[in-house]
Amino acid sequence: MGLEQKIIKHFEGKVVRKDLTKFVKGNAVVPTYVLEYLLGQHCASSDDEIVTQGVEKVKEIIKKHFVHRDEAEAVKHDIVTKGNHRVIDKVSARLNDRRGIYEAEFANLGLKKVTISNDIIANHKKLLTSGVWCIVNLSYLGGDEGNDSPWVIESLKPIQISHVDLEEFKSLRSHFTKDEWIDLLMQSIGLNPEQFNFRGKLIQLTRMVSFCENNYNLIELGPKGTGKSHIYSELSPHGMLISGGEVTQAKLFVNNSNGQIGLVGYWDNVAFDEFAGITKRVDKNLVDTMKNYMANKSFSRGSSPYGAAASFSFVGNTMHSVTHMIKHSDLFEALPKAYHDSAFLDRIHCYIPGWEVQKLRNELFTDGNGFIADYLAEILKVLRKDDYSHLCSKYFELSEGITTRDRTAVLKTFSGLCKIIYPHGDCSKEEAKELLDFALEGRRRVKNQLAIIDETFSEVEFSYTNGTNKIAVLTLEEKQYPSLFKKEGDEETETYEEIPMVVERTTTPKEELLSGKHVVYEENTKGVSYEKLFAPYLKGARRITINDPYLRLFYQVKNLMEFIQMVHKNKTIGEDIEISVVTKYDEFKEQESEERFEQLKESIDGSGIVFDYEFDQSLSFHARSIETDTGWKISIDRGLDIFQPYDFKNPFNLANTLQEEREVKKFEITYLRE
Repeated sequence: MGLEQKIIKHFEGKVVRKDLTKFVKGNAVVPTYVLEYLLGQHCASSDDEIVTQGVEKVKEIIKKHFVHRDEAEAVKHDIVTKGNHRVIDKVSARLNDRRGIYEAEFANLGLKKVTISNDIIANHKKLLTSGVWCIVNLSYLGGDEGNDSPWVIESLKPIQISHVDLEEFKSLRSHFTKDEWIDLLMQSIGLNPEQFNFRGKLIQLTRMVSFCENNYNLIELGPKGTGKSHIYSELSPHGMLISGGEVTQAKLFVNNSNGQIGLVGYWDNVAFDEFAGITKRVDKNLVDTMKNYMANKSFSRGSSPYGAAASFSFVGNTMHSVTHMIKHSDLFEALPKAYHDSAFLDRIHCYIPGWEVQKLRNELFTDGNGFIADYLAEILKVLRKDDYSHLCSKYFELSEGITTRDRTAVLKTFSGLCKIIYPHGDCSKEEAKELLDFALEGRRRVKNQLAIIDETFSEVEFSYTNGTNKIAVLTLEEKQYPSLFKKEGDEETETYEEIPMVVERTTTPKEELLSGKHVVYEENTKGVSYEKLFAPYLKGARRITINDPYLRLFYQVKNLMEFIQMVHKNKTIGEDIEISVVTKYDEFKEQESEERFEQLKESIDGSGIVFDYEFDQSLSFHARSIETDTGWKISIDRGLDIFQPYDFKNPFNLANTLQEEREVKKFEITYLRE
């Protein structure tokens, strides 16, 4: 039985085809879990005809009841005309302490100070925070000069499943292998599991730990475009995503003026988007309160202490490649100064290496079946009550050198991943080892950087025993770039478990004395490559400018990409190189050229190559050259377009991967030292 058939057989009514949301969403700015809530009610079937009818039904519901901001007045007119109308909108509420009543606000409809009953507030307290997506029956009674709003909330239902059977969920898990279950989870978050290896899947699933572990503190920093914040805004109605600069002590913890508890009191996970930004201004008092909460699960503003179970997830973009950060600063360098604090960072339980995550592209998304987002969210919420760390002690014993705080961090990550992958509590020793290694690595990444930032932190050996053998764990970047971690005077480190590594260049070919010269290459010559033509003259350069008005066609931009690959191959590990391109676009094809360069730019983001481009449409721009900040100017009459056409679509063509196997056009090249 295939995975799709197995999913439908065991979880019929609780899963939905993940590609359906794009068919019904249209221009509605609404979270995925809202759409899947509706799809789950109308499309939970393997019958294509029922699914098609269900999609049309959900489309009609969205069209008829979802409130678009620009159509708010028309919706109000419908309510006034009909007397009542059902709307789908984000609703928040607050206490009017002067009148002693609660008043609701509708985000898209634009209504404010609509009286809402105490019973609704008592049943749905999250309305008192930043808002909850709801299905609301609204009526209009007519306006007057009094203080009462003419709008009346007849009924309100948050869009979320009210009850799940955890025991049924656990028992059904036993029908799936580890790989099948992980693939089901990947499809549940909208990703195609065939495009990820096991480690890539584990990184994606670790983002979910914040939803099933109380007081779990997670950080992920990496290049933009990898979907870091997507899961926190789309997966669960129990999570709140806020911009890192848009939070205050009153909003996050408690408002001293009225005693109202903030976000941590109502949400399972509070995610801080765009958390990085070295120039951001941050309230130091907020950071101090966060530090206390992250360490002690409590906070105090004024005289009264409060406790809460909300987890924190911090996501942001890095400024440099991982090797540059390791060599010149630390992996937290992009954070605002107030958060670049050892006491704050020591509260982080796991650091996800965002530079390992693939940039989102079409083939990464799935059209397979996955759990309805709201169903999975409720399961994760219920699992917050359990502790699965005993599955670790069943097989392994952590080193005594690991501190209590480090141990807590490792076990929280391990427990959360077990809840996600092995909710039935049945995992083998080898399966437990995979999660423990990853949990240790996530905490070690934090601790390594603390030792760099604050000399009072000493390095800790993250190891464990499995009965007879001691196993030490390193981060992947330590294994890939050992020379960047080796301190002066260090002796050879002990041997760790081996994984595939990136081989560092330790020797360089004998360098020739470079001089200015002019060379002519004849038609059909072979044995020519960008490496031979340019690499010796680019050595030591930190900025390279390419002037070429003919980077317009696909194969010409592909040549540019191969040039960038050559630079990347030869650059010093830990150093970033800027490559700037000045070119032209064909008439009426500016957008096509811009899209092509943007795609190239995104593909190398985080690689250590910083790429930018500009268009110069002046008639005088025609010469092609490559210039470096070390003083070399290389004039080449054909620019990078030196190769004759070859079958680059044929993966078995030797010329596709070896430039030396291609025949060249006749061209001339001049090297000048400025």
